[in-house]
Amino acid sequence: MRSIRRVVATGLVGGMMVLTAACNGDGGGSAAKADLGAGAAGSTASASAAPTSAAPKVSQAVVSIEPKTGSVDVAPGALKVGATGGKLTTVKVSDKTGKEIPGTIAADGSSWTPSTGLSVGTGYQVSAMAADANGVVAEADSNFTTLTPEAQAKAVDNVDNNATYGVGMIVSVEFTKDVKNKDAVAKGVTFETDNGTVVKGHWFGDRRLDFRPEGYWKPGTKVTVHYRLKSVEIAPGVYGGSDRDEPFTIGRSQISTVDAAAHKMTVERDGQSSDIDITSGSDDHPTWNGTMVIMSKEGTVRMQSSTLPGMTGAPYDLQVPHSMRLTTSGTYVHGNWWAKNGVFGGDNVSHGCVGLKDAEGGGDSTSMGKFYDGSLVGDVAIVKNSIKKETLEPDNGLSGWNLAWSAW
Repeated sequence: MRSIRRVVATGLVGGMMVLTAACNGDGGGSAAKADLGAGAAGSTASASAAPTSAAPKVSQAVVSIEPKTGSVDVAPGALKVGATGGKLTTVKVSDKTGKEIPGTIAADGSSWTPSTGLSVGTGYQVSAMAADANGVVAEADSNFTTLTPEAQAKAVDNVDNNATYGVGMIVSVEFTKDVKNKDAVAKGVTFETDNGTVVKGHWFGDRRLDFRPEGYWKPGTKVTVHYRLKSVEIAPGVYGGSDRDEPFTIGRSQISTVDAAAHKMTVERDGQSSDIDITSGSDDHPTWNGTMVIMSKEGTVRMQSSTLPGMTGAPYDLQVPHSMRLTTSGTYVHGNWWAKNGVFGGDNVSHGCVGLKDAEGGGDSTSMGKFYDGSLVGDVAIVKNSIKKETLEPDNGLSGWNLAWSAW
């Protein structure tokens, strides 16, 4: 049985004729050896005739990838791909779902930079190739996992999805923790507009970031705020925690100018203007001069003299209808039902607010009722000729229009 197995094995090398000879006993064994010897001789001749193969060339290029394979708890901004002794030709970075991360190879081919940040808590695969001056290619690979944040901060703004705002609207973002990496955070909040309007951010302290264009918005502008902060380290060990989109629209233009000395407010809406008699802040409690924006429409608000620092005159506790807030410190444009008729258009008696004639509980057909119904959050209110000397701070409400664009 051993002899038969050897012959069959030889036949597999020698061909079909050898298999036929193997069935004929001892004669088959001699024929098989003869065929095997001829094949071996032929192989030797061919080998001696073939040219000797050159050793494979080794590329002078070296590809480097950080972090190394198997790394965990990697910061989203830690990815670096580079090359020495040659130029990068191809870089592919993808997450575990196969989604690729776009990026750009530097003009000199020495490095690759991702166009977007990596996501936290995600696995990535990196493959890169570079070629030296002779075109010989080197390559490298890495796979790693980014960290899962232990601390996050919320970013809360004053925009509702698909709402409509006035032409003075300023988007104000408040963070629940102090922001240290302000440039990275500002880059993580972008504005998309349908007419190319450029929007820029300005920091007020460590937790507030306001956004506006250089001038008032154009009526009808479609805007989408893109938040990409989930993987942004806003402070050591603290991440932004939110990726979302918020669309809104700019409505018609309404700009109201209060002349405190003349006791009148001129309302200009889409090129049409009308005058309304008002009362503004008294000499003891004058109204701020400057550009303000309607922050909120609050309806009936309880207003008490006890909450007003340095209040003089008779104390009061009133239910004030049709109240629209202009500043964080408490300036409103609101209805006034308790003042005598001659006050409107003739005197300034309020404690810093702008008052329009109204009925107790709020009347739809009154001056203030009509103005309230026709107003939007984001509408502009400009006060001039008040005796108040202090400057309205740009962070008091949505008053950033008082800050020059060059300083914004």
